[in-house]
Order: sequence, then C-alpha cells, then structure tokens
Amino acid sequence: MSVSPLAVETPREHLSLEALVKLLEAIFLRHGTSAEVARSLAQNCANAERDGAHSHGVFRMPGYVSTLKSGWVNGQAVPVVEDVAPAFVRVDAGNGFAQPALAAARPLLVEKARSAGIAILAIRNSHHFAALWPDVEPFAEEGLVALSVVNSMTCVVPHGADRPLFGTNPIAFAAPQAGGDPIVFDLATSAIAHGDVQIAARKGERLPPGMGVDGLGQPTDDPKAILEGGALLPFGGHKGSALSMMVELLAAALTGGNFSFEFDWSNHPGAKTPWTGQLLIVIDPSKGAGQNFAERSQELIRQMHGVGLKRLPGDRRHRQREKSLREGIALDAAELRQLRELAGL
Repeated sequence: MSVSPLAVETPREHLSLEALVKLLEAIFLRHGTSAEVARSLAQNCANAERDGAHSHGVFRMPGYVSTLKSGWVNGQAVPVVEDVAPAFVRVDAGNGFAQPALAAARPLLVEKARSAGIAILAIRNSHHFAALWPDVEPFAEEGLVALSVVNSMTCVVPHGADRPLFGTNPIAFAAPQAGGDPIVFDLATSAIAHGDVQIAARKGERLPPGMGVDGLGQPTDDPKAILEGGALLPFGGHKGSALSMMVELLAAALTGGNFSFEFDWSNHPGAKTPWTGQLLIVIDPSKGAGQNFAERSQELIRQMHGVGLKRLPGDRRHRQREKSLREGIALDAAELRQLRELAGL
C-alpha cells in the first residue's frame, strides 16, 4: 500500500499489554457490557494491537462504542451452550458478541475434540467485530488444530456479479509446531480487509490495483470510493469468491446465523457489528498421524525455508508481539487521548 506524501509522523506513547487491556475494559464497562464481556473483548482487541493488526485493534473501539449505544448488540448477553451430539456443540450468543460465546463453549469443545478426535462449534445470533486468529491460536497452543470461519456484512461483489452480496468472510487456521510458535494465519476472502480500507481512507492513502470498485462498478484505488457506494472484490477472482461462498454456508447456513445480506441495522444508527454466525472445527491430531504431528509441522516449515521462503504466515505478527511486549504497545497520542475520553478518564 502506497503512503501519501503528506503523511507525517505523529507523537506516540507506549502502554503495557496489561495497561491497554485495563483501559479498553473500562471503555466496555462504561458503555454497558457485563464484566465478562468487557474482559473478553478488551483482551482480544489489545492482543490485536499488540501484534500489529491495527485494523482490528484499538481502531475498532469507536465502532464498538457506537454499536453498544445504538442498542444493536446486547453487551450483557449470556451465551447458552447446547451439547447436541458427541462431536457437536451449539451456542446461542443471545445477540451478544461471539468471543464470550466461544469462551463459554470452549471447555466442552476441547473435551469432545480429545474424545472423538474432532469437534464442531456452531455459534449463532452473534456479533464478530474482531480479528479471527485469536479464536484459533489458543487451541494450537494446547496441541490441537483449529479452523474457524465467520461471515460479515455485505461489502464484497461475487466474481462475475455486478452488486455486493458477500462479506469479507475471513478464514483462520492454527496448528501446533514443535520447537516453535504455532502456525497461525487469518485471511479475508476479500482482496483486502474492510478495516484496512477504512484506515487507508483515514490516512489519505491509495490502494493497490484490484482491491475494489466504485459505485458505478468501475475499478478504483480510492478507498473512499469503495466505502461510499462501492464494494470490495474477492481475492483471486473466482477462487476467492468460491471460498467466500463456502464461508457463508458454514458460518451462517450451518450454524443458524444470518447470511451477510440478511440483517438490517438501518433502525440502529451507529451500529457497526455484523449480526451473523461463526463455525469452529477443532481436531486432535494425535488421533490421525499419532504424536508426531507437531514434528511434521516443523519439518514442513524447515522445507519451506529451504526453498528460499523468507517470511511465513504469522512471522510478522510474532515479531511485532515480541517488540510490543519488550517496549510496550505504541499508540498515537491522539488515539490514546480518544480512548481515555471513551473511558471517561
């Protein structure tokens, strides 16, 4: 992504992860969430900022606040976990956020995965407004393989169509690796994440070619034209479009959640969070190749480095994580001031 020549460095301050979590938690509590929801969302958002995922870090906080103020989402929702089959768990998030729903179902999901070798979690009636990798990475840290999909709001034109229908519809995957960090990646099935388009528009940057179209369906590198009546494109043409369709089927049709085009927030000015669904699949690899899955993962990584690959999925995130934990999480002074105002400080 090219940077506007007018861009200038702004003063930055550094916070520890714990201090940022505490600040974000205060914001959520002040705007009506329960303590459990505040803790879950604050940790997720702070972790994203720690790891350099700015489009899903504190940039999201004004959207969370405006959504809670609008009444679109229930910040006090208590998820209802349903044990429906030997390898299937279902959760009704109660028009609340997806992360607390996952937390409520997690012990049962892991128990079933270790018993049956694989288990599925279907979350419905939920709002997911965050990075997806934090939902899967903890499973890999326990030696499990995890895959998750979530659909979002309509903003992507299916390949060959002339109007948007799909969401950015990300896919996240995590697997353990011997002697190293888990293998984790999180990718939108759109050519670029919607949050990155918003950030580019705010900074006055242009986008690379092939990211989206304007309101007339013409290709554009102007993020504002994409956001104001335009739409994103799927990555890889028909291939990304097919994967986005798959996410709609798994995250919405299979879970009982809304498709990206089925909810209407027009009566809730300020609402930003998609009211959809999420699917997670957790696998115990010891039931497959035995106890050496993590070693096989390590071998694959070694071979990838051997053919000249310099950066693997997740490498940049882990480098930024180490830097943030060592030096503190860097925030623009204006951004930090806004967060403190939202917290009433």
